[in-house]
Amino acid sequence: MDYKDYYKIIGVARDASADEIKRAYRRAARKYHPDVSKENNAEQRFKEVQEAHEVLKDPDKRAAYDQLGANWRQGQQFTPPPDWGNNFEFSGSFGRGAEDPGFSDFFSSLFGARSGFGPGGPPRGRARGYPSPGESHTARIEIDLEDAFNGATTTIELKSPQLNEDGHVTVRPRTLKVTIPKGVIEGQQVRLAGQGSAGSGGGPAGDLYLEIVLRPHRLYKVEGRDISLNLPIAPWEAALGATIQTPTLAGAVELRIPAGARTDQKLRLKGRGLPGPTPGDQFVVLKIVTPPADSDDKRVFYERMQRELPFNPRSELEQ
Repeated sequence: MDYKDYYKIIGVARDASADEIKRAYRRAARKYHPDVSKENNAEQRFKEVQEAHEVLKDPDKRAAYDQLGANWRQGQQFTPPPDWGNNFEFSGSFGRGAEDPGFSDFFSSLFGARSGFGPGGPPRGRARGYPSPGESHTARIEIDLEDAFNGATTTIELKSPQLNEDGHVTVRPRTLKVTIPKGVIEGQQVRLAGQGSAGSGGGPAGDLYLEIVLRPHRLYKVEGRDISLNLPIAPWEAALGATIQTPTLAGAVELRIPAGARTDQKLRLKGRGLPGPTPGDQFVVLKIVTPPADSDDKRVFYERMQRELPFNPRSELEQ
């Protein structure tokens, strides 16, 4: 996927003010409007201009886009990094309207519903002349699987985009102490009351919704409240059966391996996943590991096995 330089598309410098972007957009929109333009590919250029304006007119989108493009180099293929959007605070209505079918895959990958900047917490309206609650904000944060299992109190730093008096976007860091509930799962939102925008006319502040992302774990894969673990076993443990110390999030347990176990056979530890109203399970996937024949004695042993244990692992392939 190609990176789109929205500043170049509209025709402004990267440090352009909001007013400069607005004026440049109007010029470009008139130039490429398909009803009047005689330029080549006017309709496609007009869509690109609209897409660029959708990002650059919005302080949240623009700040996020600027951060993402800081390390991009001309000619490189573009793929959003896996932590794209994490710890970036934006208004509750940030992602709404981001699924315009006329916009590119590049735009959708950054700001569509499946991205970290998709629609967040519920927006809050403002009524003129009446007390009105402030707008809610949303941010996506990464936590460790152990913190999701046990619960935790942690300090996070969010990046909060703002438009200054000169019409330029700045990013203000904000540090918060957050309590992670025990048993939280991927995609769940933690609500921090009163941490959104200030209200108007004496109304209460909006809320901040933290969407949970679980960091990749060196041992476990997570699906909902269930977790899975690949467990290496020796050939004799698979053939004869064994009882093996097996890690879980709550500590090691003894797991009985049945005789005749197979690679990719799945064993279930009930209730050993993430806690909740219905606790998840831990699934242990067996992986038979063959010792290497890296010495003369080991090669002799394997040759003896070859003679005394006739076995065709490909018998099912025979026709």
